[in-house]
Amino acid sequence: MAIDLSDYRKSYNKEELLESTCPKNPMELFNQWFKNAEESKKIEEPNAMNISTIGKDGFPKNRIVLLKKIVPKGFIFFTNYTSEKGQAIKENNNICLSFFWPALEQQIIIKGKTEKLPESSSDDYFNSRPEGSKLGAWASNQSNVVASRKELEDNLKKFEEEFKHKQIPRPKHWGGYLTKPISIEFWQGRPNRMHDRILYQLEKDFSWKLERLAP
Repeated sequence: MAIDLSDYRKSYNKEELLESTCPKNPMELFNQWFKNAEESKKIEEPNAMNISTIGKDGFPKNRIVLLKKIVPKGFIFFTNYTSEKGQAIKENNNICLSFFWPALEQQIIIKGKTEKLPESSSDDYFNSRPEGSKLGAWASNQSNVVASRKELEDNLKKFEEEFKHKQIPRPKHWGGYLTKPISIEFWQGRPNRMHDRILYQLEKDFSWKLERLAP
C-alpha cells in the first residue's frame, strides 16, 4: 500500500544561526546547543545520537547510541567491541554522529575519526553503571544471532549467579570510544526552507574554518 506524505508541512521559526554569533571553536557552540537541549522539557534524551558506520558489506548503517561524555577533544560513547558497530569501527574508524532536536528545530552532523579509550577510562565508566547494566554487558553477545528471548534471559541469570556478592568487572570486549571531529555542521531551521547551515572544518594547524552552506 502506497502512503503519500507530500502534504506533511512544518514551518521553522524558532531561532537563527549567524556567522557573527558563532564562536571560533565548534565545541563551544555544541556545548551551548546541548545545554539548551538538556533544559528543554520537550526533549527526553538530548544525548541520543545517531552513529553511522560503514560495514564489511560496504553498506552504511545507522543506529541510536547514547553520548556519555563531551570532552575538548570530542565525543565519548561506550559499546561492545565485538558488536557489528565495533567491528565496523575496527575496519574503518571514520564515522558520522548526528543529533536531531525537533523541539529546537536544530540538527548537528559530526564527521570524525574514532579510537578506543584507555582501559582505565572504560573501567571508570563501567564501575559507575547500575548493576543490571554491568550484567547486561556480560550476558549479551551484541549483534549475534540468538535462538530466543529465553536464551538471553538464561544467560543473564548465569552471570547473576556467577557475580553474586562479588564486584562485577568490566568485560574486555566492552568499553569506550572517542570520536575526534574533523567537521561539525550546525543546522538551524528557518522559514521558507531557507535554513541556516554553518560548517566548521578542521585545518592542518588545528584551527577551524567556518563556512555557510546553502540549505
